[in-house]
Order: sequence, then C-alpha cells, then structure tokens
Amino acid sequence: EIHEQPESIRNSLRGRLLLKEGSAKLGGLEPVMDKILQAKRIIITACGTSWHAALVGKFMLEQLARIPVEVDYASEFRYRNPIVRPDDVVFVVSQSGETADSLAALREAKSKGATVLGIVNVVGSTIARETAAGVYIHAGPEIGVASTKAFTSQISVLSLIALLLARHRGMSEEQGKLLAADLHSLPDKVQRVLQTTDQIKYIVEEFKHVHNFLYLGRGSNFPTALEGALKLKEISYIHAEGYPAAEMKHGPIALIDENMPVIFIVPKDAIYEKVLSNVQEVKARKGRIIAVANEDDTEIARLAEFVIRVPRTYSYFGPVVNSIPLQLIAYYMAVARGCNVDQPRNLAKSVTVE
Repeated sequence: EIHEQPESIRNSLRGRLLLKEGSAKLGGLEPVMDKILQAKRIIITACGTSWHAALVGKFMLEQLARIPVEVDYASEFRYRNPIVRPDDVVFVVSQSGETADSLAALREAKSKGATVLGIVNVVGSTIARETAAGVYIHAGPEIGVASTKAFTSQISVLSLIALLLARHRGMSEEQGKLLAADLHSLPDKVQRVLQTTDQIKYIVEEFKHVHNFLYLGRGSNFPTALEGALKLKEISYIHAEGYPAAEMKHGPIALIDENMPVIFIVPKDAIYEKVLSNVQEVKARKGRIIAVANEDDTEIARLAEFVIRVPRTYSYFGPVVNSIPLQLIAYYMAVARGCNVDQPRNLAKSVTVE
C-alpha cells in the first residue's frame, strides 16, 4: 500500500484538478458551496492518522483560503459541549467512514445546526450517509491496519478543497495555476521518493535496537512528524514522539544524547533556517540526526549523519512527499524487528467502539 500511493494520489486528484483554470472541481460539495463560502470558520474533526491529515488541512485552508480552522479530536469533541454555530462548517475525516468517535462528533455537530460534511474512503459508509455532502478520497481498499495511502489521499483532497476555496476568496488565477501544477506533480514526486528504500534499509539497520525516536518538523511538517512517530509506534512498537521543532528546547531537549535518534523534516521553505538552527542544537548535544531534506539542499549534509532526499514542493503540499520516507522507516523497522506489519497488536482497522 505504501508503493500504491502514486496511483492512489492520482485517483484522488483525477477529474477534480483544473490545471488550465488553476482551480478544482468537487461535485460532492457543489450543493453546499454557498454555505462553505459564507462560513465564519471551519471545524475538522477526526481520529488518529486522519487527525494528522486534518492538521495539514488546517494549515492549507488558513494559508490559502484565509479562513479560521479548528481541528478537534473526534473522541473529545462532544464531551466538552463544543461551541458550534449554524454558520459553521464541520468536516469529518475518516478512512472507514465507520469510526465510532467520529460518528459521535458528526451527530453532535448536526444537533447544533452546523453544516456537516464528510471526507471518507469507503463509499456508502455511515459517515458518508449521515453527512449533508462530502468528498470521497478514492484511495482504493486499504487493508493494512496502519494507514498510509489514505493519509496522503486525505491530504490530497484537503488540498483540492483549499485550492477551490482560495480561488473563490480572491486568489489569482496565476497563483492557482502554480499550485495546481504542483499538486499535479505529487504522484511523480512520491514515485521518486519510493526509490530510496535501499538507503532507508541501511538507516534501519543502524537504529533497529533503539527504544526511542524523536520526530521534529515545523509548519505543516509538524503533523508530518506526528504521523511519522505514530507509524513507528503502531508497527514497530518503538516509543516515538512528534514535536514542533521549535518546541524542542521547551522540554524534549533534555532527552538528547548520543543514544537518541532524531528525525528532522527540513524542506527548503520559508522557515528552513529556523529548523536548521534546531538541527544544530541537537548536533551540539551529540544527538544522532536523520534529515528528510530536499534534493538541492547542500547545507544539511554537514549537520546530519543521514540524509534522505525528497523532491522540493510547495510547503502546503510537502507533507504528501515528506511522509513517504517516514512510512518506509516504520515499515522496514518493523520487518527488522520481526513484527507483523499489516496487523499490529492491539489495533483494529476500523475503530467501531468508543
């Protein structure tokens, strides 16, 4: 399923991405577009990997469409008597469309009069039936318990939504075309990253006996770090934490020593220099650094012990490309440790109980 992602991302975008217009067409949202455009804010609620995709969606929607977005754990949403108004739009994100916590959040939002929409993979699922409208991600059947292709397809669909709303809210056609072209290039870029497996196997051999990992990123790559850490926990049973890179010095830096591997997601974007300074802080404390960096980055090699190269993309869509090496690290780490990659202990593919 990791290697199916060029095709699954292509399927998520197919027929929806309008390259010539620099926009997107989402038929499933057309009946409610007026309500979406009039919304004062958007709430996205989800669990697990889908929650990480939602955090990336928040970043894109706020940056591109300039609309306030809140992201909530579905499992917490209804228990805090959330403030939800009739002019709010609530997106419920779920691979299976049957997640019990997400269904409860959906019903809570509906009871308060909000427009509730679904982003799901399974056609005809309960969330798809109970929402006013929505978008299928078309990732195809995902059998492995730890979600991979659904994550990148969810981000792809959220990217389309962000682009569509941005164009309605004043983004120029020229800027829209640039973003649409970058979105269109994602499947090919993911295919290139999938060629790094030999290097990742080498890194895994070096670290397969460690007990802890730290994953660090900024902006939309903070949720990418969270997702990378979750994958490692789920299938290799190694304790891992994802953190915003700038927050490292507010506590986790105490963990850094010569036995602590730290994975930095460090693309050459607007905050590249800031993340680089965090890398230097870890190096000064003898932490072992693995960097996920762009192919044209000439500085990172003098700081990081290992560098996994990925193609450069707009920061908005970077998590799609940057998450692939993290999935591969988790996969090969689990294999090296003799774990069941597809059916990790204590987990279920669709969480249908609270």
